[in-house]
Amino acid sequence: MTTISPTLSHRPAENQGDNPSPLLPPMRLAIIGGGRGGTALLDALHQIGTIAIIGIADKNPSAPGLRRAQELHVPIYDQVSDLITHQQPSLVLDVTGDPTMRSVLQELVPPGTDIVDGQTSRLLWLLIQHETTLQTELLHAEKLAGIGSFAAGIAHDINNPLQLILGLAENLTDETDLEAVHLQAKDIIEAVKRTTAICRDLTSYSRRASLRPDGLISVNGKLDEALKIARYAVALQDIEIRKHYQPDVVVKGNPDQLLHVFVNLITNAVQAMEHRGTLTLETASGSGTTQVRVSDTGSGIAPELLNRIFDPFFTTKPPGKGTGLGLYNIKNVIHHMHGTIGVDSQVGHGSTFTLTFPEDPGQDPERARP
Repeated sequence: MTTISPTLSHRPAENQGDNPSPLLPPMRLAIIGGGRGGTALLDALHQIGTIAIIGIADKNPSAPGLRRAQELHVPIYDQVSDLITHQQPSLVLDVTGDPTMRSVLQELVPPGTDIVDGQTSRLLWLLIQHETTLQTELLHAEKLAGIGSFAAGIAHDINNPLQLILGLAENLTDETDLEAVHLQAKDIIEAVKRTTAICRDLTSYSRRASLRPDGLISVNGKLDEALKIARYAVALQDIEIRKHYQPDVVVKGNPDQLLHVFVNLITNAVQAMEHRGTLTLETASGSGTTQVRVSDTGSGIAPELLNRIFDPFFTTKPPGKGTGLGLYNIKNVIHHMHGTIGVDSQVGHGSTFTLTFPEDPGQDPERARP
């Protein structure tokens, strides 16, 4: 069995396989300012393994950047001097917009520590915002590209109730028994509701990910929703589906993006089995983490390809059958949720993708969104 587990959450640079120089220590970065700029920098820079965000300072205790830092377990300071003295940064990013802050920092920082502020820090913030927008557009484009593969399943699922409606409507043209008319009218209503549900599911899935703040998501409910969507893309009638769900498993994130992750993983698993085999979905929570596993009994992944499957535009599917962006986008979504993704695979026996998320100590399963 070959295993790869690309760590997507923040960790020291010396443990990163893609660190260009393992002997170099990570850059010790301090952020001054917890407004929009500080929040954006936290979200983007904590994902880079060669950067250690050692703290953030803001005199406003309700600043959004401080709340975000708490979620990321980044030390919080209300005094810039305490942050500089206690953490000894190698780079300070000042996004306060306060022109007097540079002179304060110059007196505090030790020799060799660089300061980025003013228009330079604004440029950095704009670049990060632009990259975030591009990632969102890329995710949506890949989702829409995949909708094309749903056509056959959609046509089948809509055609059945339409044929039923047609047959019942033809019967009603000659029906004189009022009770029979009522019964057939009820059947027509139910058929229309099934068709409406199909359209609603697909419309919901194809929309852009919501811009609302991340919230608690019921993982089990989201996996079941993903199964409903995935059956339009791949035939599930010859697939044995096994569910091993721990009750009340929740994670914090964007529900639309997590649904897309699950749809992709389930679709890939079924395609790897050539529509015949066993699909296993597992959820578990404990010891400070939440795990989701999607396993198949398919063809497996060759060892020499495992290090490439998360690269953008890499695909083993024939031309026109895949964008090569599915696992890349999955990696980015899991990364944003501060999680990790790993895969165990054996050629000829199948693969297991494992998603691991940090457990939110303040979560309330009763308020989790499906």
